[in-house]
Amino acid sequence: MEYKIYGMSFAKVYPMLIAKAERKGRTRAEVDTITTWLTGYSEEAIAEFLKSDVTYGDFFRQAPSLNPNRHLITGSVCGVKLSEIEDPLMQDIRYLDKLIDELAKGKTMAKILRD
Repeated sequence: MEYKIYGMSFAKVYPMLIAKAERKGRTRAEVDTITTWLTGYSEEAIAEFLKSDVTYGDFFRQAPSLNPNRHLITGSVCGVKLSEIEDPLMQDIRYLDKLIDELAKGKTMAKILRD
């Protein structure tokens, strides 16, 4: 199944994640740290993607090293349990959504990053 989010521009989606965190008093640096933990990209690579036309789907498809501990992320996003998402790409996208939700709710970085 091809979801609309896969074709959206990374440069449009990622700033929305940052804005969500910042509205709750968190920082862009924390969003970048979470994203690097999940995907294996460097902060510099993320900054370059923000200047490119890469899609959100390709951002995740091309991730250098998806964190093996990402499966420890549990709960729901938009009323859908992460464990019940069958499409692996959508599940990875939702993992990032869930981590940003946890950040916005005030969890510590150690808990968010499953350290």
